Amino acid sequence: MVFAASPLHADTSSTAGGAIEIKNLAKRYGSVRAVDDVSLVVRPGEFLALLGPSGSGKTSILMSIAGFELPDSGSISIDGRDVTYLPANQRNLGMVFQKYTLFPHLSVRDNVAFGLKMRGVAKAERLRLAEQALATVRLEGYGDRMPAQLSGGQQQRVALARAIVYRPKVLLMDEPLSALDKNLREEMQLEIKRLQSQLGITVVFVTHDQGEALTMADRVAILSQGRIQQLDEPKALYERPRTRFVAGFIGETNFMPVEVQSLLPGGALVQLPGGANPTEVRAEGLVGNIVARGDAVGALRPEQITLADPDDPAALRAVVNGVIYGGSTVLCVAQLTDGTELRARLPDPSRVNVMAGDCVGLRWPVEALRVYGADAGAEVAAS
Repeated sequence: MVFAASPLHADTSSTAGGAIEIKNLAKRYGSVRAVDDVSLVVRPGEFLALLGPSGSGKTSILMSIAGFELPDSGSISIDGRDVTYLPANQRNLGMVFQKYTLFPHLSVRDNVAFGLKMRGVAKAERLRLAEQALATVRLEGYGDRMPAQLSGGQQQRVALARAIVYRPKVLLMDEPLSALDKNLREEMQLEIKRLQSQLGITVVFVTHDQGEALTMADRVAILSQGRIQQLDEPKALYERPRTRFVAGFIGETNFMPVEVQSLLPGGALVQLPGGANPTEVRAEGLVGNIVARGDAVGALRPEQITLADPDDPAALRAVVNGVIYGGSTVLCVAQLTDGTELRARLPDPSRVNVMAGDCVGLRWPVEALRVYGADAGAEVAAS
């Protein structure tokens, strides 16, 4: 679906992505605060993913940008132009929905050209632009086919071509790949990223799939209960989550109770459950208000844990509860002496020779452990 600004004609100039600025956006449905004081800036030509569980507010934000939802308060501007209450068809946006919404009785070419026809573009020009858009999404020669003759991935490409045919500055995408199988989904992730880079268009992409967001986006906004928990580049989100919610939502994470023994100039010493000696945590691994002799929560990624001798004083002693083969990795589930269960995801399955009931030691690099204080809770408002 496409929305063009007045006057209604196609913009045949080269695309330059538009900047989006959202200030203090709020949207309620009855007593539910779907969007709760959200502010963010999307840079020109940036690919931003809105990621979160169901009900987190990501789709409400996207629909507010598109003009399908009107906020209760706050503002939205595109390239400095306030569009908060502007009708959708005057925002110069392209949009791709979860369902492709292709007209089954129209050819692929006519589906792509339909928005241009409704905007009064001459037939020869709209057909030229439609063929150009099909070529951009690598569907040259498919213009005469009907939607029913296409695969799911090809239909998605047609929907993309229809959204970019007049070269909007902003492309909005609402879980557009959720109906595709895994292999085709991964192929389309790369295709959409290639297309965005080629056109220089700004993309706001809603998804509940964290792998999809980390693969495609320049930055990702993690949402929960209508608020942004963290807005960052994928690497920073994965390696330096600012709250326990983000740490638990992105990738796999082990959580365990720890006690802060003392604070150091460059970090802290923490006592791990069942550990013989306190473990050093560097300053960059401390999140929130860390207090000496206070309780906190430790977080470890499974792939950062390695197996060691159970008598190693620098390792946590554990008993293996299960070993699960996963192709390129093996998941080893082990229980600490206090009952805490940790998962270690080990590479090279041919070298993993432990089984349920074995005693093992668990080790990791000093920089791998992150410790969250009481104020770095499950969810926080955006800073």
